Amino acid sequence: MKVGIDAASFDIPKIYLPIKDLALARNIEPEKLEKGLGLLKMSFPDVHQDVVVFAANALRKLIFQENLKPEDIARIYVGTESGIDSSKPIGSFLLPLLEDYYGAGSMEHCDVVDLTFACIGGVDALHNCLDFLRVNPNKKAIVICTDFAKYDLNSTGEYTQGAGAIAILLSSNPRIISIDNNIGISTQGVFDFFKPKRSLNKKEVTGKENNPEWFGVLENEIDLFKEQPVFEGQYSNSCYQNRLKGAYFQLKKLLNYEGSLYNAWKNIIVHLPYSFQGRRMFSEIYALDSNLKDSLPTDYDLYAERLKEIGKSAEYKTLVKEKFSPAEIASSDIGNMYTGSIFMGLLSTLYYHFKNNSEIKGEKFGFLAYGSGSKSKAFEGIVESEWKSQTEKIKLFETIKDSKPIDLDAYHALHKKELKKSIISPCNEYILDKIEKNDPNLLGARFYKYI
Repeated sequence: MKVGIDAASFDIPKIYLPIKDLALARNIEPEKLEKGLGLLKMSFPDVHQDVVVFAANALRKLIFQENLKPEDIARIYVGTESGIDSSKPIGSFLLPLLEDYYGAGSMEHCDVVDLTFACIGGVDALHNCLDFLRVNPNKKAIVICTDFAKYDLNSTGEYTQGAGAIAILLSSNPRIISIDNNIGISTQGVFDFFKPKRSLNKKEVTGKENNPEWFGVLENEIDLFKEQPVFEGQYSNSCYQNRLKGAYFQLKKLLNYEGSLYNAWKNIIVHLPYSFQGRRMFSEIYALDSNLKDSLPTDYDLYAERLKEIGKSAEYKTLVKEKFSPAEIASSDIGNMYTGSIFMGLLSTLYYHFKNNSEIKGEKFGFLAYGSGSKSKAFEGIVESEWKSQTEKIKLFETIKDSKPIDLDAYHALHKKELKKSIISPCNEYILDKIEKNDPNLLGARFYKYI
């Protein structure tokens, strides 16, 4: 029995900052970001948007697109690293919004949960739900990946920001792509990228020695949380490269595959924190899984130089164009979507083939997922017979094209949360309506509505 992706939808911000504008403001040569990293636009949430809003909008589009009924949806699993509460999952925010549409109590028997492992949480949700469908083939599940990749102003991660959500409908006998149950996994507990709780001594805030109550905080320490991560770029790249390598070769072993596994894949879909990350990091796997393996020196520095040479070769550039570039198109115009990045790469690849009238039924895609902390999963999917009609519904490139540019001042004001009014007035979409500030039993509760 086949299980996999039956339908998909997405939601992204309607505004973006041109990467060229950011580069010039940060004294970076624009070509370094545009042609070196593949970055063109950086999507950014408007005042009324957050990760629940993106998830709710993507989910609503999927429901209308596929005419889903409450009884069709057995579970909604959310992959995210942008949770808005330390206890209440994003999935639980979505249920009342669905019941506003379907009716009170209509979603009572739907299982919801959030899964968090940096950028791979959505893939973890995918595999969990696929296992559920293998046992319950008459059920359907929805996986939603929703995130806001926010970095400090003037940091080395600033130009990789992005936001949005992907909603995918999973079923048996899927119309888009069936997913194989062989999964290569590589995991290591590291600190390449993380979002810790940080603490301040209360005296640093109040200026007083005797630990007075401060906005309900009785402890002598005040916990702080920032959306922006702690990270080390080069180390994170190294972890990414090593984990992908470990997962790739474990998958090859599981499949008992002879020859270069990547040659069996029509396209390669990877996690893209920036558009060209996959092509820049894959050269080692390419060399190790080919007749180039014996040309790699044992000396670390010489090894790195040899990989650079291989990455610049005509043969490797051809592989990149054929296998990686279709997934990079959307990433260049959206930015990093964290958990949704690999799935947006899939949608971008499918839509590229749709627009070019390619016939890819029966072709195999290779997936290389990554989440900091760190873990990679490698797996395969086969394109199914109705991929084209299902892909056409998504309107991916047209929706991206409709986004509106903002200037640097507006971007700074949004980043610092100084704006009170949305840049583009919301219409026919969910919004963050209010955050409760008075009722002690609901203090901090977030409320959403469709307008």
